[in-house]
Amino acid sequence: MRYILFICLSLISSQSNAQILKGILQKATKIVSDPKPGLNQDEIANGLKEALTIGAEKGCSSLSAPDGFLKNAALKILMPPEAQKLENTIRSLGLNQLADDFIVSVNRAAEDACNTAAPIFLKAIKEMTITDGIQILRGADTAATYYLKSKTQNELSASFSPIIKQSLEKVGATKYWDKMITTYNKIPLVNKKINPNLTAYVTEKAMFGIYTEIAMQEKEIRANPLARTTALLKLVFNKK
Repeated sequence: MRYILFICLSLISSQSNAQILKGILQKATKIVSDPKPGLNQDEIANGLKEALTIGAEKGCSSLSAPDGFLKNAALKILMPPEAQKLENTIRSLGLNQLADDFIVSVNRAAEDACNTAAPIFLKAIKEMTITDGIQILRGADTAATYYLKSKTQNELSASFSPIIKQSLEKVGATKYWDKMITTYNKIPLVNKKINPNLTAYVTEKAMFGIYTEIAMQEKEIRANPLARTTALLKLVFNKK
C-alpha cells in the first residue's frame, strides 16, 4: 500500500512539474517572439509608421528650406569628383565667383526637389505591414530608414530627376556649368575634356541627403525620450 501511494505521489509531482515547465516554456517563447511585451502587433506597426512619418516630414521640411543643403556641412553639394581639377583651374584663373555661384545653384536645385519627396514617402509608409514593423523594431537604429529607402528609391529618383533638371536651369546652374566647362576645355594642353551628367549627380546627392536626414530623425526618436512627441511613440520606443 505504501509503495502504491509513493508511486501515485510521484506521478502527481511529475505532472505538476511538467505543467510548471510547460508554463515556463510558453512564457519564454512569448518573450522571444514578442519584441515588445505588453504591446500588440498593430500598436508596434502603427508606432513605426508614426516614427517614419515624423522623420520623413521633418527631413523633407528641413532640406527643402532655404539653405537646407547649402548650410548643412554634412550634406552640402560640392563639385562632382571628376570636376575637382576643373574647379581648381577655374579658381586659379580668378573665377572664384563663378565656381561659388555654381555650388550655390546646385544646392538650391536639391532643395527644390526635396519639396516633392514627402508624398512618395507617406505612400510607402502606409503600405508597411505588421511584419515589416516588427522586423524594423528588432533592427538597427536606422532600420526604418533602410526600409523606406528600399521602397522609395526608384520612385524618388524618377521624381527628382526632371525636377532637378528644371531647377538647375531655373537657378542658373546649367549656365554656370556650361561656362565653366567651356572655359576649362579651351585651356591649352588640357588633355581630358569633361562634361559629367549634372542632373544625375545632383539627383544622387539630393537623395543621399534626404535619406541621411530621415536616418538622423529615426536615431533621435529611438535614443532620445524627448523626441517621442506622441503617446504611441513613447509606448513603442520606451523600452526596447
